[in-house]
Amino acid sequence: MRNFTDTRLCTPRLALRPLAPADAQDLFGMHADAEFMRYWSSEPWTTLAQATRLIADDQQALAAGQHLRLGIFLREAPVFVGTCSLFHLVEPCRRAELGYGIARPWWRRGFMAEAVGALIDFAFHDLGLHRLEADIDPRNLASARSLEKLGFVREGLLRERWIVGGEVSDSALYGLLDREWRDRRA
Repeated sequence: MRNFTDTRLCTPRLALRPLAPADAQDLFGMHADAEFMRYWSSEPWTTLAQATRLIADDQQALAAGQHLRLGIFLREAPVFVGTCSLFHLVEPCRRAELGYGIARPWWRRGFMAEAVGALIDFAFHDLGLHRLEADIDPRNLASARSLEKLGFVREGLLRERWIVGGEVSDSALYGLLDREWRDRRA
């Protein structure tokens, strides 16, 4: 893959860019929110150091082309909305996993679909990927609807895959192929 440190994407309402140290407080606030973390694969964050560490780790991973996490910001003002990412990039298979999270104050405004749509375009057009995958907690109906609106197909269920804070949950697997995305865009 390539160096992702200069990756910038724009949509009509959003600007996507790699996270910077100055974004740590906003990132922490999102991940410290128990309602936001309800369907996440880890417990809510408890210290700002967790956000600082993630951003530092991201900067190294971006430079090495290991994964791409972008902060999502409003275009008209640099207000943090969330993150979206491509990770577990498998270059020989031209495949990656997709992740995303929108901070609770910005839910139900279409920002996830707008930001992730731009990232999908980048993945298939600029990176030449063939397949994207996402896994979500199947109880997260809003996330499932959003993925399906973007063209993802539910391909399976991994039973009792996660144990977070003593709670056992399943994982629904979704996939999207480049040709399906192109057909939807045509």
